[in-house]
Amino acid sequence: MRKYITLSTGCLTAKAALLAAVILFNNICGSTSQAALKGGCARVDITPRASVWLAGYGSRNKPSDGICDELYAKALVLDDGQNKMAIVSADLLWVPLKITAEIRRKVKEKIGIPEKNVLICATHTHFGPKIDRITKNWPDTSVSEIDESYVQTLKKRIVDSILTANKKMKDVKLGATKGEITEIVYNRRTRKADGTVAMTFRLPAAKKEYVFGPVDPEIGILRIEDMSGALVGAIVNYACHPVSGAKDKDKFYFISADYPGYAAKVIEEVEGGVCLFALGTAGNMNPNRIGRKDPRAEIGKALGGEVLRRIQSVSTTGEVTLKALKKPVTLPIKKNLPPDRIIEADKTKKTLTTEVQVLKIGDIYILGLPGEVLVEIGLDIKKRAGIENLFIISLSNDACGYVCHREAYKEGGYEPGSGTNLAEGAGEIVTQQALELLGAMKQKK
Repeated sequence: MRKYITLSTGCLTAKAALLAAVILFNNICGSTSQAALKGGCARVDITPRASVWLAGYGSRNKPSDGICDELYAKALVLDDGQNKMAIVSADLLWVPLKITAEIRRKVKEKIGIPEKNVLICATHTHFGPKIDRITKNWPDTSVSEIDESYVQTLKKRIVDSILTANKKMKDVKLGATKGEITEIVYNRRTRKADGTVAMTFRLPAAKKEYVFGPVDPEIGILRIEDMSGALVGAIVNYACHPVSGAKDKDKFYFISADYPGYAAKVIEEVEGGVCLFALGTAGNMNPNRIGRKDPRAEIGKALGGEVLRRIQSVSTTGEVTLKALKKPVTLPIKKNLPPDRIIEADKTKKTLTTEVQVLKIGDIYILGLPGEVLVEIGLDIKKRAGIENLFIISLSNDACGYVCHREAYKEGGYEPGSGTNLAEGAGEIVTQQALELLGAMKQKK
């Protein structure tokens, strides 16, 4: 019996020694279960080559006349060896959830990225093609404003941007920083002495009776570089409506990526790589058309210049894990919608269902919110979330109208009025669901 015990103890000692050796080897050489972070970026042209109806301004009464600058779908794919995710920024007014769902399914079929790991956002250019919501000819929709052949091509090209980025993956490192720029943006919901708002779609002259609301001047910057330090890609997150417009009034019917396209071009021409623009909570943030010549270029250069300054000193690491969560969110719809809004929301429905998404890249959190979110909501989430590296991207995965805080409904104005089907309280639901999902991500192992 004693010999048996001695032999067992010896075996256990040998096993312990072997385990210690494995642990030591992993500490020196790296865990065999944690592969090096890989990433790839790609851009695919999505510019319509035929005349199309443009989205973003209801006053347009004819299709496009030409092209000022190209539109792109830009993709980033990351893989930590355990999980893979994709982020796409497309030069469109928005991407409805139906199209997002189709793209996600196709990407999962092709390269296996789970649907919850794919985020698709729009830059919100008001000079891109109309891809949903036929309203111009309501109730007679026999003549469509939407070029269905273009929409089918668009979906394929967005998928292609992800597949191409996936093929280009290499070992990468990444990190985040922040910049700030105040002079190119203002809150267009200008408050008056009686507590209501005046919609100032262009920066008004200063008046004693006007009080300007808050802005979010913060620029979130994500740098992805290869092992030599060369830029593979970047994400720029900023809250300002892309309605700066062309220098020539006759370009109102011309396709353009607006200032986000110019900002990305500045960064790509200087640093290389692919720059994805991700719109912040810009529902009521308008560009201050500083300009003497070309507002798009001037605002884009100003933003791009600040990004270039900050991106030089970003600390990067390849020791990054990837996680993703998303959840459905049900929001209330207004009662008695006017006829021209019923096409967007069945009048028999009292709610609509959209989604909120969180991607976690190391210590960087990317919160995807649907719709055009007012800045007060974004600032509130940032304050309450308590996360240093938090990117909030509006118009992520869906378009559900303006998402407004409760106070905005009391103040009146475009966004809580004719700008949305969502009823009072929707903004608070989105805020609470976003904070809960961020909290759940913090706890996720």
